[in-house]
Amino acid sequence: MAAVPEPIAVLAPFARLPFGGDRQREGRVFAALLGAGLAAVAIGLYSAMQLERYGHVITGMSNQVVWGLPHVFAIFLIVSASGVLNVASIGSVFGRHEYKERARLAGLLSIAMLAGGLSVLVLDLGRPDRLMVAITHFNFRSVFAWNVFLYSGLFAVVAVYLWTLMERRMNPLSHPVGMVTFVWRFVLTTGTGSIFGFLVARQAYQSAVLAPMFIVMSFAWGLAAFLVVQQTMFSWNGRRMPEDLQRRMTRLLGIFLVGVLYFMLVYHLTNLYYARQTAFERFILVYGSPYAMLFWVGFVFLGSFLPLLMVFRPATATPCIAIAAALLVLGGALAELYVFIVGGQAFPLDIFPGFVAQSTFWDGQVARYTPSLPEIGLAIGGIGLAYTLTVIGVRVLDFLPHDGTAREA
Repeated sequence: MAAVPEPIAVLAPFARLPFGGDRQREGRVFAALLGAGLAAVAIGLYSAMQLERYGHVITGMSNQVVWGLPHVFAIFLIVSASGVLNVASIGSVFGRHEYKERARLAGLLSIAMLAGGLSVLVLDLGRPDRLMVAITHFNFRSVFAWNVFLYSGLFAVVAVYLWTLMERRMNPLSHPVGMVTFVWRFVLTTGTGSIFGFLVARQAYQSAVLAPMFIVMSFAWGLAAFLVVQQTMFSWNGRRMPEDLQRRMTRLLGIFLVGVLYFMLVYHLTNLYYARQTAFERFILVYGSPYAMLFWVGFVFLGSFLPLLMVFRPATATPCIAIAAALLVLGGALAELYVFIVGGQAFPLDIFPGFVAQSTFWDGQVARYTPSLPEIGLAIGGIGLAYTLTVIGVRVLDFLPHDGTAREA
């Protein structure tokens, strides 16, 4: 056997084991997948360059709506990056072998989605060159400063966790490191929800319900993303999931969806309890366009009720139904975040309760927002970066599970 070159020798224990089959076909599929991912990343970089050159005047954002479509995708990727680790935690923390086999892929996907989400945040700042100021000067009374440590810490914790899973000598440490990862992702998602929960300037936010609601949403969105990626990678490598495991994972997605709907109900009922929130709730749920339509059709019906009907019917073991339900959940997640983030800013500020404020600065009026092409391109770039990192990781290293998976005929 030929000697392994020295620079590659370090990665030899983690190298992807060949599954056999048509290696030329796998190579062609990899090239196509990688090309699509790099194209999406290029679109994102070009959009970021346009924002750097012309400023945010070319976006649909304004003094009223300062977080637009890129932030919707960024928060979605960050929350899902935390939630996808739930698959790993079920295995490493709670001892379920079939889930522990999927911990490596969950860890890779977590790092990739977190990198994609943070890249969108950084490039949407308007002055990404000032990032060094943000990471060297901290106001520890700000939840944004806390998240700098939580996000960077998740990269380190998940990297160590993957090392304990993929290096045989480190396997005994996978349980304690998995426990640390389990706790860290809970704290991280709490911090992300607290960004809005501690924000008193918008009526959509400032609620203690948001932190636990974001945790439950991360469970559903992360598992949905994992199911889509796992099935895609299995199809690429000519493999299929055991039907019983497919059924259990899709029904677990349904249970998480019920939790999301419960917390969403509590959130809106809590707002309706307070008289000062009644106007905002009517705006979001009844007459606010397009937010009411996105909430009821995009999130409640297409993103929640329809997937629940699909995952709890007897034929949920089929990959097509599982992937369709997961994709609907992800689409509903984006619709809900758009309503929550953009709709929450579009509703006029109640600066002087009990009085009507009027000026040339749109006081008391609903803000208008339409995403521009650079914003759409930047959001595509974040998804593309997460996708590309995942494709390269699965191709180069041994991230796919081996238990019970069979090669398709």
